[in-house]
Amino acid sequence: MEALPPREVVAFDEHWRVAHAFGTGTPGWLVLMPRRHVTAVAELSDAEAAALGVWQVRLSRALHAVTGCRKTYIAQFAEAAGFAHVHFHIVPRADDLPADLRGPRVFALLARAPEDDLSEARRDELALAIRDRL
Repeated sequence: MEALPPREVVAFDEHWRVAHAFGTGTPGWLVLMPRRHVTAVAELSDAEAAALGVWQVRLSRALHAVTGCRKTYIAQFAEAAGFAHVHFHIVPRADDLPADLRGPRVFALLARAPEDDLSEARRDELALAIRDRL
């Protein structure tokens, strides 16, 4: 994991790895994924499941501190082609997020025009700030 840039390994433990999402202009949009291949939440081991809740809360706290978000959204679908591996989106919801992008509509902020994406350098910067808060 040491060879990966900070945006790819914000943090990790024996069960989970956290990365900053790509394809978004939302600072701090994180993806929490098991380190082994799992296609459904029911396949998680008890140890993975126990660590999951702790990660979700710790990441939410770090996002509040780093981004100033009002709350975080946590979602898991693992349905898109090429993304069937279980992963959780931990999305900071800013105070000024328009009402038409709140709740599940926040996913409209993914896969936007490349010029609207955060740069790799900015995602690395955010990853390091979040890592420092964990």
